[in-house]
Amino acid sequence: MTQPRILEQDAANLKPALKRGACLKCPRCGEGRLFRSYLKVADRCNACGLDLTPQRADDGPAYIVILLVAHLIGFSLVPLFSLLGDRPVLVGVVLSAAAVTLSLALLPPVKGMFVALQWVKGMHGFDPLRNGAQES
Repeated sequence: MTQPRILEQDAANLKPALKRGACLKCPRCGEGRLFRSYLKVADRCNACGLDLTPQRADDGPAYIVILLVAHLIGFSLVPLFSLLGDRPVLVGVVLSAAAVTLSLALLPPVKGMFVALQWVKGMHGFDPLRNGAQES
């Protein structure tokens, strides 16, 4: 097994940490799983031992997902009406199914990115000094 590349908590590592979070991996090592179930963040990384309990994503990921999905669905209204004709029920069913599917697919990666952002910035208890003292 290869040794995971551990990231430091600084602004230079924001992009790789966000990528790791979007892939549902630990923002620090990129090896361990970030979630223990669909949207439940694990207590600790099973690879590097990073304490993930301080994360406070709350409603942020849902807000971003709603913003993205609403724009995508709104912009697809006109092309869908021109494609399907004057059948509003069919258009509504297609767009509703698309909205639910997109929302469920986007929630975990967006929440992973929120957790990674909080870790990199040292927010909500992800204090580098506190973590360094506990995990050394």
